[in-house]
Amino acid sequence: MTDAEFTGQHYSQSAFKYETRRLTDLAPVEFSITKRLLDRWIPQGATIAEIGVGVGHYSAHLAARGCRIHLVDVSQRLLDAAVARLRGAGFTTQVASVNLLSATDLSTLRDSSCDAALLLGPLYHLRELADRRRAVREAVRVLKHGGLLYAAGINRLPYFRDLFRESPREAIARREFHEQFLRDGGVDPEHAPPLGFGHLTTVAEFRELFAELLEPAVFLGVESFTAAWQPTLNELPADEVEAWLDLVEKTGATPEGLGASDHFLYVGRKVS
Repeated sequence: MTDAEFTGQHYSQSAFKYETRRLTDLAPVEFSITKRLLDRWIPQGATIAEIGVGVGHYSAHLAARGCRIHLVDVSQRLLDAAVARLRGAGFTTQVASVNLLSATDLSTLRDSSCDAALLLGPLYHLRELADRRRAVREAVRVLKHGGLLYAAGINRLPYFRDLFRESPREAIARREFHEQFLRDGGVDPEHAPPLGFGHLTTVAEFRELFAELLEPAVFLGVESFTAAWQPTLNELPADEVEAWLDLVEKTGATPEGLGASDHFLYVGRKVS
């Protein structure tokens, strides 16, 4: 089974319910910071390729700003959920196309046809470097000159933080896996059930993935110091939310903020 086939099955079955609430209930800081950066540079009415749509949280946000969106995912169930969300919100006409495709082969999308492309999930489900590079090349291919790529990666270090918190007596039992994980960042359903098979990255490795194709605009740890306590954001009044998000954004670009974050967000511009 390929990575794309496994990921499609994973999100259509065991991970679907988790995905419906992850951003809003469990990761509101990640969700809010990412939306901030989408709004900062993507103009209203832009054409977007969203590669890895989840259940359509970002699709709905962008559609509300008049954007037309090419929905791409390896899970038919996620695509159906995203389309249903957009239809329910009155954004049916904002759906440019619906594509059951892997990020490594965007064959139905034309060259230089999009103002922005989102890879906010696929790169941490592609275990082979060649596949991650192919996904980036495909996303860049569909961008217009000056178009923006938004890409997310999962920081390798929080795996150990969460294991130490939840299963502190497993360091010896997992020693062999940990040595492999530190070498290549590969995880599997046994060691990372919510993710399944996947790849967790480092700051240097993730930056390098885009270096030859894009001019960097932002590299940010989207949770910074809030990583383990994100749901607290949902308990705060709006003015406090914005004040904390300002601090997250300021610190997330520092080495300390990047190291503390669960996710990295790269934003780069196509200049050639």
